[in-house]
Amino acid sequence: MNPNFPSLAGIKAAHRRIQPFIHRTPILSSEAINEIAGCEIVFKCENFQKVGAFKARGAANAVMKLNEEQKRKGVATHSSGNHAAALARAAGVAGIPAYIVMPSNAPEIKKKAVKGYGGEIIECEPNLMARETTLESVVARTGATFIPPYDFMDVIEGQATCALEFLEDEEGIELLMAPVGGGGLLGGTALTAYYMSPEVEVIAGEPTGADDAYQSFQAGKIIPQSGPNTIADGLLTSLGELNFELIQKYVSDILLATDPQIIEAMRLIYERMKIVIEPSCAVPLAALLANKDRFNGKKVGIILSGGNVDLGKLPF
Repeated sequence: MNPNFPSLAGIKAAHRRIQPFIHRTPILSSEAINEIAGCEIVFKCENFQKVGAFKARGAANAVMKLNEEQKRKGVATHSSGNHAAALARAAGVAGIPAYIVMPSNAPEIKKKAVKGYGGEIIECEPNLMARETTLESVVARTGATFIPPYDFMDVIEGQATCALEFLEDEEGIELLMAPVGGGGLLGGTALTAYYMSPEVEVIAGEPTGADDAYQSFQAGKIIPQSGPNTIADGLLTSLGELNFELIQKYVSDILLATDPQIIEAMRLIYERMKIVIEPSCAVPLAALLANKDRFNGKKVGIILSGGNVDLGKLPF
């Protein structure tokens, strides 16, 4: 394994480091959902996290690990989603500048969040090349440190603290599930499970309309995302290389779910648990319900990744 991957001591240190900036999120369950699923499910509710998503963890850890000179010049990233808000907030709390490159078509609600946390938005054309070249010019102009959204050791280490809390707070988990997009949450989760409870199986949920992680996992090499099309807008990015290494080593399977299945699982959580989640968040439950035999009678921990959804555009 890459010797630079976080150790268990590193993950625990990250957890102490970010403590003042995050919530230790609750674990909830639903008897009605257990009955439907044919297994016992416990949900780690990162939809109640600061900025409404697990991304608060990785961003806080990356910002807190900067040296004084780096802090003075601030941080920069390109993101249209939760990482943008998470980094803006972490920088705001640390009292340092945050420069966020966002595509012009990014949802207004996400732009509002970034501005609300004190981030400076630099808009660009809505394509990856424009995002990357705009970011390069911002970094050249400001000297800010680029904090990538998922393929970055300090971010993976921060995201790994979610599973650390989960396994500390809940006994008897046999399977651990998380959604996969760039893979920061899944990679960090798999690493923590390997260190703390190697007998726990880690399984990812992914949309059929953005299944590059599934394809890469099957092929044993990274197959880039092309033309993703899914309601799970938080999972549209290509899998990161560092995360792929962790996933190959410590994840036992990636299961797929269709958009109708994702919407059904999302609705189930709204109706039975009375909590707000975003579509990406419902993917692991959707994948579980599509493969019930695999989980029959087991105790399953699912990380609910976030709750940033435009309530005016609910799919049901």
